[in-house]
Amino acid sequence: MNMQMLALGFMAATAVGGLAWVFLYPLLSGEKKAEARRASVAKAEPVARQSDKTQRSRREQVEGSLKEVDARRQKDKKVSLSTRLTQAGLSWTPRKFMIISAIFGMACFATAFLMGGGLLGAVGIAFAAGFGLPRWILSYLKKRREKLFLKALPDAVDVIVRGIKAGLPLFESIKVVAADAPEPLKGEFIAIIETQAIGMPLGEACSRLYERMPVPEANFFGIVIAIQQKSGGNLSEALGNLSKVLRDRKKMAEKIQAMSMEAKASAGIIGSLPPIVMLLVYLTTPDYISLLWTHPTGQLMLCGCVLWMSLGIFVMKRMINFDF
Repeated sequence: MNMQMLALGFMAATAVGGLAWVFLYPLLSGEKKAEARRASVAKAEPVARQSDKTQRSRREQVEGSLKEVDARRQKDKKVSLSTRLTQAGLSWTPRKFMIISAIFGMACFATAFLMGGGLLGAVGIAFAAGFGLPRWILSYLKKRREKLFLKALPDAVDVIVRGIKAGLPLFESIKVVAADAPEPLKGEFIAIIETQAIGMPLGEACSRLYERMPVPEANFFGIVIAIQQKSGGNLSEALGNLSKVLRDRKKMAEKIQAMSMEAKASAGIIGSLPPIVMLLVYLTTPDYISLLWTHPTGQLMLCGCVLWMSLGIFVMKRMINFDF
């Protein structure tokens, strides 16, 4: 019992001594003051240098430019019909596009109804022809135009870099690209020149390129020019790095296309089998399959099959398309 009391007393004394050593000894011995004095001596005094202020100002300008660009992109996510027509490279007005779509839809409705397709089938064909097909054509023209733009953009950036290194101003280098580049790159750079000629700053004019050509590469180009116009810096080096990034992205897109070609071919075969079988059956025994568009139940089944097939094609398209 006495040994246990002695052991507990020894442990309590050790704990109290350890706490006193940790908390009280530095205060009594002056070690805290010595550490504070050493820290104050070793601490570098703030020196107001013009270079530090310039770097801080440049960083703030870069951050502000990126925030402005991101805010402008996120402000309007819904693309209007006039903007889609511009992105597709068409000079039509929305009114003209809607009139042509309506006329085409009515013509398809009349043709399907007169050929004995029934009212429900004719309405479905008219809706697809007047609403779906024109917008699909717009999307196709837009994607084709973007591919042509991306194909010529790295070479155009290299021309600008060489012009800047040769001593030409940025605006003159853009004029060189606008004079010699193929369409649609030529038209987009002419739009930048015309926009700048009416008083808009060159950086903002280049940033608006993304509105007419909504691809990340155009956004990169606009951001680089906008930041350089506001904060300065070596523009030829920045554009040279941008050209390398654009070419690397192009290589990556081609590699992804090659790797996904097998899946795309399988999806194309699977999606085209039902219409092909339907056409072959119609050519061999038209009376057997004509019930699908002459009988009300067949028309309902045909509409359901079209919706189901469209859903399957959409799912397969989402599975084989890769964004990077």
